[in-house]
Amino acid sequence: MITLENVNKIYSNGLHVVKDVSLKVNEGDIFGIIGLSGAGKSSLIRLINRLEEPTSGKIFINGEDILSLNKTELLERRKKIGMIFQHFNLLSSRTVEENVAFALEIANWNRKDIGKRVSELLEIVGLSDKAKYYPSQLSGGQKQRVSIARALANNPDILLSDEATSALDPKTTKSILELIKAIQQKFSLTVLMITHQMEVVKEVCNKVAIMSDGKIVEQGGVHHIFADPKTEITKEFISYVHQQTDTTLNYLHHKGKKIIKAKFLGTSSQEPIISKVIKKYGIDINILGGTIDKLSTVNIGHLYLELDGDLDIQTKAIELMRNMDVVVEVVYNGN
Repeated sequence: MITLENVNKIYSNGLHVVKDVSLKVNEGDIFGIIGLSGAGKSSLIRLINRLEEPTSGKIFINGEDILSLNKTELLERRKKIGMIFQHFNLLSSRTVEENVAFALEIANWNRKDIGKRVSELLEIVGLSDKAKYYPSQLSGGQKQRVSIARALANNPDILLSDEATSALDPKTTKSILELIKAIQQKFSLTVLMITHQMEVVKEVCNKVAIMSDGKIVEQGGVHHIFADPKTEITKEFISYVHQQTDTTLNYLHHKGKKIIKAKFLGTSSQEPIISKVIKKYGIDINILGGTIDKLSTVNIGHLYLELDGDLDIQTKAIELMRNMDVVVEVVYNGN
C-alpha cells in the first residue's frame, strides 16, 4: 500500500531530518511511527502525500510512484489520502457542517450531494447534533472528530494521522482512538499514525516503527516489539510498564536464587507454565510482580519471578520455559 525506499529530507539550512528511511505499510495496517520530539516523524508523514518534497528516495502508493505525478495528478491522488492534524486546522468562521463541507467543495463535489455526504460523515463521528456549532463551542475531542470527518470526506483508502491525540486528555484520547479503529475496520482503511505516545501504539496499532534522529531504528509487529525490544530507545518507550517493579527488584537479590523476567506472548499467556515447571523440577517459584500489556493485537504478560532451589535445576527450569515460547531474561543469576 505505502512503500518508502531510502527516503531523505534535507532542508535548505542543511538540517537532515529524515535519513535513508525505508518502510512498508501493508493494506489494512494501522501502522504507528513513534519517536521523541525532533525525531523526524512529522516530516516523514508530510513527505508521503507530498506536502513536502523529499530530497532523495522513492515513495510508492499502491505501486504508483507519487514523486512522478504532476500537480494535477497529485491533487487527484490526495483525494484518497485523508489527513488528521494535531491542532485540528478548522476554520473558525465556519460551522461544523461547513468545515466538513469545505473538503468536498475544494474537491468539486456537486452541491446537491454535499449536504447528504456531510450528514453521513457527522453521523459516523458522532456529531450530528453539533452541525450548527462553531469550533469555539466545541471541546478538543469534538474538534478532532470534525477533523476526522473532514479527512473521510472523499472516501479515502489511506488515513494519515499526525499526533492526532497529543493535545487531548487521556479519556478523550481513548475515545478518539476507538473511533479511528472503528472507522478503519468499517471502511477497510490503511492508517499511518505519527505519535510520541506509547498508549496510542498499544491501543490501536498492529505494527510500529521507532524513529530516532531521523532514522528508523526498529520496526515490526507491536506484540513482538513489546515482548522483545532490541534498541535502547524502544526499551525506554516501554519501560514505564515495569518501572515500579524494576525499582523494587534492586532490593530483592538473594544469593542462590535467580530472578527472571518472563514474558508470555499470545497462547503461552493462557497456559499453566509456572505450574508445569514446579511439577517437573520441584523448585519453588515466587512471583515478585507483574503486568499485562493489552495490545490491539494480543495480550502480553510480564512476570518477575524468583526461583529457589539447586542453581543447575533453576537453569533447566528456565530452558523449559523458553521451550514453551516464554521469553526469559535473567535479571539476577543467583551468584
